[in-house]
Amino acid sequence: MPPFTVLHVCMGNICRSPMAERLLARSVRERLTRLGLDPQRADELVHSHSAGTGGWHAGEEMNPPAARQVVSRGGDVEGFAARKLRSDQIDAADLVLTATGDQQDYVVALRPDAQARTFVLGEFGRLLATAELAGPPPTEVTGDSVYARGVALVEAVHRARQGAAALPTDDLDDPWGRGDQCFQRIGDEIEETVRPLAALLLP
Repeated sequence: MPPFTVLHVCMGNICRSPMAERLLARSVRERLTRLGLDPQRADELVHSHSAGTGGWHAGEEMNPPAARQVVSRGGDVEGFAARKLRSDQIDAADLVLTATGDQQDYVVALRPDAQARTFVLGEFGRLLATAELAGPPPTEVTGDSVYARGVALVEAVHRARQGAAALPTDDLDDPWGRGDQCFQRIGDEIEETVRPLAALLLP
């Protein structure tokens, strides 16, 4: 039950998935502010966290150019520490967003029952625009209403997927070791999904 929990997954958990984690959290705070609500409620409504398929960077801070992107977009990088993906994190997630199709396959191989709620981030954003969500938006923002809407969103996007595999263009390039321009492009691509997601969770 609440909060609606989104788990972001990439390889080392120092670039793409932490950017997605913190940019979704920022989008939720911005949305609450726009609705005239307390942005400090964000964590009790939507829990955004991340992990990597490999544990090479466990305990490390976010990669500096990734952190710069998050901060420049109004996000917060405090307290972040990379960690290796565990099966219990998948079990507890209402939505799993991976950076690539390979990582989606990794998650589903680890937890086959998570297939219907696991998507490549770009795939989820692409399908979100076409998914049909039944029922009116909630009249008040509560943990229960946001959770119910999030679960319904995931189900709608899974239906829109119709069993088709993600497209190669849905993948986020690995920006590790590359310049700020590459990280900026990845940040833009992440925001193309997390901003609409926040808006639909908090209509």
